[in-house]
Amino acid sequence: MFIKIRISHVIFVEILTGLFFLTNTNAPGGSMTVLRHLFSPVRIGRITAKNRLLMSAMSINFGVDENNYVTDQLTGYLAARAQGGAGMILVGGAGVHPTGLELPGLPALWEDGCIAPMKKMVRAIKPYDVCFGVQLMHGGRQSYHDRKVAPSPIPALAVVKGVPRELSMAEIGELVASFGDAARRCRDAGFDFVEVHGAHGYLINQFLSPNANHRQDRYGGSFENRIRFFLEVLDNIKTRAGADFPVGLRINGDDYVEGGWTLDDALRLAPILEKNGADYLHVSGGVYGSKQLSIPSMYVEHGCFVYLAEAVKQVVRIPVVGVGRIKNPEMADRILREGRVDVVAMGRALIADPMLPEKARSGNLNAIRPCIGCCLGCIHQVLALEPGSCVVNPDVGREYMMADKETTAVSKRVLVVGAGPAGLAAARVATIRGHHVTVVEEKGCVGGLLLLAARAPGRGEIMDMIHFLARELERLKVGVRLNTKLDQTLLDELNPQAVILASGSLPEMPIIKGLFTVKMDLCTVTEVLDGKIIGDRVIVLGGGQAGLVAADFLAEQGKVVVVLNRKRHFAEEMSSNDRYYLRERLNRDSVRLYKQVAVQRFTDDGVIFTFAGKPLTLERFDTVVVAESMSAVRDAKPMLDRRHVELYVIGDAKSPRHLMPALSEAEETGRAL
Repeated sequence: MFIKIRISHVIFVEILTGLFFLTNTNAPGGSMTVLRHLFSPVRIGRITAKNRLLMSAMSINFGVDENNYVTDQLTGYLAARAQGGAGMILVGGAGVHPTGLELPGLPALWEDGCIAPMKKMVRAIKPYDVCFGVQLMHGGRQSYHDRKVAPSPIPALAVVKGVPRELSMAEIGELVASFGDAARRCRDAGFDFVEVHGAHGYLINQFLSPNANHRQDRYGGSFENRIRFFLEVLDNIKTRAGADFPVGLRINGDDYVEGGWTLDDALRLAPILEKNGADYLHVSGGVYGSKQLSIPSMYVEHGCFVYLAEAVKQVVRIPVVGVGRIKNPEMADRILREGRVDVVAMGRALIADPMLPEKARSGNLNAIRPCIGCCLGCIHQVLALEPGSCVVNPDVGREYMMADKETTAVSKRVLVVGAGPAGLAAARVATIRGHHVTVVEEKGCVGGLLLLAARAPGRGEIMDMIHFLARELERLKVGVRLNTKLDQTLLDELNPQAVILASGSLPEMPIIKGLFTVKMDLCTVTEVLDGKIIGDRVIVLGGGQAGLVAADFLAEQGKVVVVLNRKRHFAEEMSSNDRYYLRERLNRDSVRLYKQVAVQRFTDDGVIFTFAGKPLTLERFDTVVVAESMSAVRDAKPMLDRRHVELYVIGDAKSPRHLMPALSEAEETGRAL
């Protein structure tokens, strides 16, 4: 049983005033001057890219058929990014051998049957004046199947389970040839270049890294032996695909694990790769289980791996690509202007907004739909062996079905109740479709509960999405009425033909013995993030995302915090990458985490519970923060039902969930009107 309680919110500065707009970016031609380094051409071997923005290869886990040949779905996804203006685009990572297919939904390059579908893809992409390539990879011990092979029978440090089989000498030769044959197939299909994935803990990186390669033969032991496989792969590609066929190499600047590949190793290897025919080096970092993840979340600074590429650039003359949480075109241009790298790679930023390059080139930076670094659709979903997606861009993977985006034949008067993320997203799409939309919001600002979530340490980037949606509504001239409660008078005035109810959710207060009679201060997670002053010793009830974020928020203020999680796992609704960094932040003396607890009762200054079958008592606490469940707010629904309007209930008002399904539902509703 739960009791629903209402909470107060701090009044934030109204976003729609345009306070958050970037300055001096909308002047005609402004971007061509400000971002001239990003939009200057670059030579890669025999090809020239029109700009210095490379779309990284990303394992998106969709767009292949039963043979793992590419389909119209993957082509549509890539064509949208090509149309968006990237200078170079990579398909990937594509498996060069059946034992090395990292994920089940990735392209296969190990037989000639793949060539015809790839030719069709190339024909669809090339009209957009983009240098189009394929990333060649073998997952080694980090592959999601039971046929894993590796230099040594050592399991991956994290994520993928199972001990790989050690490769024989004959099999090593077979895999070397498989890279060369795969590159030849890419050339025959019409691709401009290939990139070999030698980073992130996959097979080539496993040969390079001492902690993954314990071989005693010519492929293990010394530095020269450990790099042998990589050099043989490069030589075989040049032999089979042609000496003039451009080949880029992705390498780790640092594995970020004990006994792994280091920056000193990379600086030693880079000139050797250049001497052996590499046309560019793409420098990244991390492996499965490393201290710094290869795909970091919003907690990590932008440009986190650029320093590695910058160091490598000092020892080679071929172009060097920098990567790592680069989503801002102005930052990308600055990195290039400072001479730190020659090319900037963006991955998730182009998933979030395929048109990012063209918007930046034309000076329309404010229209860029931002990646928020949550890692939910692009990483977490993929590692769960589901098709990749994006929280802020629900169209990912559906581009090939989205040709019909014309305005509606019949324009309706649409009322959106609630200006949280779901309401804003629905209003935007409905307006683009040609409906006349009005948004009403009880509070004095837009953003809903995300305004509070963004106040936690390291999570301010969430607000980038709200800023984007608010700017879009202003651009589209959508009427937004703040401090406005929906009532019968307002309904009579607006006389909507359709209503989208996006009124959000509120915290629920659980019924637990003693909770309502404690002498401790009792509050909700939203009240805490809203600025409620609490004591110095805090019990947080709830170990989901809200509970852990609140614990971090309080610990940052010097509070002693204990988290009681009645569920089996912490923050299951977060992506594993995002959760990793949050858990690391909570690894401090002032924070204790308990999961699978059974709370018996609260006392005046603490709580009695069982953990791992043993009773425990906490005493001398002054505050309890409830951060467990949320309850949908649908107070206006009976009034709307009586009016017999076309009614859609979306977002948390339908069912409290995380952002990805809520925003997808919002955009679908906007299209369905």
